[in-house]
Amino acid sequence: MTRKIDIFDTTLRDGEQSPGASMTREDKVAIARQLVRLGVDVIEAGFPVSSPGDFESVRSVAEAVGDAAVVCALSRAMEGDIQAAADALAPAARPRIHTGIGVSPVHLQNKLAMSEDDCLDRIRTSVAFARNLCSDVQFYAEDASRADRAFLVRACETAIEAGANIVNITDTTGHALPEEFAALVAYVLEHARGIDQAKLSVHCHNDLGLATALSLAGVSAGATQVECTINGLGERAGNASLEEIVMGIAVHGESLDAHTEINTNEIVRTSRMVASTTGIRVQPNKAIVGANAFAHSSGIHQDGVLKARDTYEIINPETVGAAQTNIVLTARSGRAALAHRLEELGFEFDMEALDAIYDKFLELADRKREVYDEDLESLVGEMGRAAHAIYTLCGLQVSTGFPLTPTVTLTLADEAGEEHTVATTGDGPINAAYAAVNKIIGVENELLEFDIQAATRGTDALGEVTVRIAGPDSRVFTGRGTDPDIIVSSVKAYLDALNRLLVSQRS
Repeated sequence: MTRKIDIFDTTLRDGEQSPGASMTREDKVAIARQLVRLGVDVIEAGFPVSSPGDFESVRSVAEAVGDAAVVCALSRAMEGDIQAAADALAPAARPRIHTGIGVSPVHLQNKLAMSEDDCLDRIRTSVAFARNLCSDVQFYAEDASRADRAFLVRACETAIEAGANIVNITDTTGHALPEEFAALVAYVLEHARGIDQAKLSVHCHNDLGLATALSLAGVSAGATQVECTINGLGERAGNASLEEIVMGIAVHGESLDAHTEINTNEIVRTSRMVASTTGIRVQPNKAIVGANAFAHSSGIHQDGVLKARDTYEIINPETVGAAQTNIVLTARSGRAALAHRLEELGFEFDMEALDAIYDKFLELADRKREVYDEDLESLVGEMGRAAHAIYTLCGLQVSTGFPLTPTVTLTLADEAGEEHTVATTGDGPINAAYAAVNKIIGVENELLEFDIQAATRGTDALGEVTVRIAGPDSRVFTGRGTDPDIIVSSVKAYLDALNRLLVSQRS
């Protein structure tokens, strides 16, 4: 039997740090439930001390997950952070506090203004404090790949002596080469006293495009936990990609002496859910989950695959859920069929919510001949966004063409139910519609990105629009909207982003 490698998913914490990838508490709970279906061992739910919203998100995830996975909260090596993490994790059946500090000369001198001895004292007191609050404590050595090896070993020994049962070796800046990182992990395992009593974890960033290679190098050197995110989301160029690591271990398990307990059939569905929720799309040529990951256009490749799939495919697409069969629903489908398919897609609703979704489903089915899984996922997402909106779309009329001046009449309702109607013109129908929204809401923002995709197949496909805006304080907010009419979906996406901006201003 090969070594069991724990998969530590930090999509809800480190992944959310991608610009524009902020998620609501409801978003995080929904993704956490999907991560449970995926089979991850640890869910890092957030950084509780950073904001009241993050605190409540960690708490909600802990309640939703139950004992299905460890729920982890991040903290700096400070008592206030650690206490906030413990408080947020109070409902968790299997809580873990993740605390740590920078250990490289760059961090010690430039960020912390701290000597090595002072750093060791901070590790000792903070880990001991965390252990008094929680039996499961993970210590992270930030920027470990640029640390002095001897000092890194001392830092790990100090953390273990103080009560840490997991030690996290990080390549925070994505600086290392795979062979260097493997040697670093092996050095810690060989020289750190007490390391046999702790699990060794690796956390790698993708600044040089090596995060997956670094993580697998760490596994080959003896690490038994890997930290990663869905779709490789994260700071700067992102984190190690969960789907790449899991399938890398699946393909090379014997040579790595490793396996995971991930339900790989849920990989593509989880990827799509995170992409839809965050508005950060997966590039078509992304390994494992990209639209082209199992596509073959070259005649030579097509011929080879038709004769034997493994000629050019080392992974069966069905293994990762890329070839799942869709149940096609129509306007003649009943509530039972809809409820069954939603349950298979991982959505859980009470009868009242199901009735509301069924009404929206019938509206959509009347406009489309067939309703696919992607339509249902977009519909559920759209309803979730509308349920927490400050402003909602009530009516939109557009007049456009050549050589006409695009004109829009727009009606929005505020949270008190009062309707506001304006008419505007613009360079194009979307420009005119956005001008109308701005005239009603009047919040300062800058449109940074606008993207339209077909959410489903066919000429009657839903148009899914993603926008990113910057608020007055330069924070970035992502909005999404879906509708068969791309002007309507464009307005919904812009409203979603503005609603998120307004909510942030109130908190």
